[in-house]
Amino acid sequence: MRRLLIIFIYLIVVIFWSSCKNDFNFELSPGNLSFSKDTVYLDTIFTNIGSSTYNLKVYNNSNENIIIPNINLGNGENSYYRLNVDGIYGSDSNAGKYFENIELLANDSLYIFIETTVDIGSLSDQSTQFLYTDYIQFNSGENFQKVELVTLIKDAIFIYPQRYLDSQTNEYIVETLSFDIDGDGVNDETNIQGRFLNESELNFTSTKPYVVYGYAAVPENEILTIDSGSRLHFHANSGLIVTNGASIKINGEFSLDQELLENEVILEGDRLEPVFENVPGQWGTIWLFDGSINNEINYATIKNNSIGLYLSGDFENNQEKLLLKNSKIYNSSNFGILAKGSSIKAENLVINNSGQSSFAGTYGGIYHFTHCTITNYWNSGFRQFPTVLLNNYLINSEGDVFNNEVLEVNFNNCIIYGSQNIELLIEQLDDSSLNYKFNNCLLKFSDINGSFNTPTYNFENEEHFENLILNQDPDFISPYENNMIIGINSAGKNQGDQFFSNLIPFDLLNIARNINPDLGAYQHVIQED
Repeated sequence: MRRLLIIFIYLIVVIFWSSCKNDFNFELSPGNLSFSKDTVYLDTIFTNIGSSTYNLKVYNNSNENIIIPNINLGNGENSYYRLNVDGIYGSDSNAGKYFENIELLANDSLYIFIETTVDIGSLSDQSTQFLYTDYIQFNSGENFQKVELVTLIKDAIFIYPQRYLDSQTNEYIVETLSFDIDGDGVNDETNIQGRFLNESELNFTSTKPYVVYGYAAVPENEILTIDSGSRLHFHANSGLIVTNGASIKINGEFSLDQELLENEVILEGDRLEPVFENVPGQWGTIWLFDGSINNEINYATIKNNSIGLYLSGDFENNQEKLLLKNSKIYNSSNFGILAKGSSIKAENLVINNSGQSSFAGTYGGIYHFTHCTITNYWNSGFRQFPTVLLNNYLINSEGDVFNNEVLEVNFNNCIIYGSQNIELLIEQLDDSSLNYKFNNCLLKFSDINGSFNTPTYNFENEEHFENLILNQDPDFISPYENNMIIGINSAGKNQGDQFFSNLIPFDLLNIARNINPDLGAYQHVIQED
């Protein structure tokens, strides 16, 4: 019996060993691999800026374990692409370029991860963009298979702060900006990384896109002019600052091609991959300091930042701090526009998709909006703030409250709407009389619980509200995708006051506002089924 048991155990071991031996018996690949793609397109990148990581899946559809003798890039060591094959990168001169004896089990697969960084100057000095190609080659000895690699490289003008090596800590210190924050005539140090633009950089053109790292600041009493068709891309925690006495002039123009927007100025993040096209919070803000003057923005799209426009101070001047026309602000993770005791005149403006308010006029100020569409269909989670927030006070970090007696607000022929029930909030902490007027506006304000039954929201009071349309459908074409054009069934159709439309006779798409103009920045369109 014992002898039979020993024989039985021996047979089991032999069978198990044979099975294991079969599992790890690899044969030379016959060259019949299959791939998840025959061409890998790495989306557009800027020169000298690394791409995202893309992947290719390689399949062994046979019933045999195989060895792929080598996998390599067609351009070898000179290739600007980098590979990682199933977690293997390498460490010698061929790292990321050449791989030997890659094992692949029967009916299994492996991943190849692909990245690139290209200096366009080493490829061509004749163009601002270059199509760079290579291929991944799979060599099985007798057969060759390959997968093409393609990416578009754009040249750009880079604006970034200097870095200094600290001899004591052996760490790099990034240049920071200093301003006269408290008005005492002495510059105060800040931790804002960036630098002031020099004289030769104060005119951005459409020749090449601009890529900004940190904050690019307009020096005191200087003007930054941005020509029509310019493209500005900002890295994380980057933006523009306009300092005391300085101005910004964004001189976009109407574009015949509303897909290309060839004459519009576009300000967005520096990630060009389609997946980042509408991601909020990729960069900082355009910051108009207290003391900046005569700022003008026309035909601009500002998107994917934390705060689209941040303004403070100067509401008492006869000239508005910012003239904002024919522009769009989308996908701000906090505010589309945050103004603190400031002044804005806006025409044909669209703001949508903000993590807090699309427009917040806080600590008073003077704000005039005509034929504007200010909405909030934030689709990245719950928001606590209404589309439009107005108040005349400020609470500092120590809890001190400051009131501003001046709050002058006019909305004329506007649409104020969004995905929440209450899309307007007017706050005050004192008994000062707030000067606000909504003329011929479509407003979302559904006070289901009666929580706002106060004189502030007495919509029958013509001193503050005249010809108001409440809670009726604006019939936007696609509000969650930032298409705020209204349709033929819009409650705002033909509801505008002709007096205000005569002041702004053309809409954002250059369509004439004739008799019975529509509310908002767009005239209605007939939508096709």
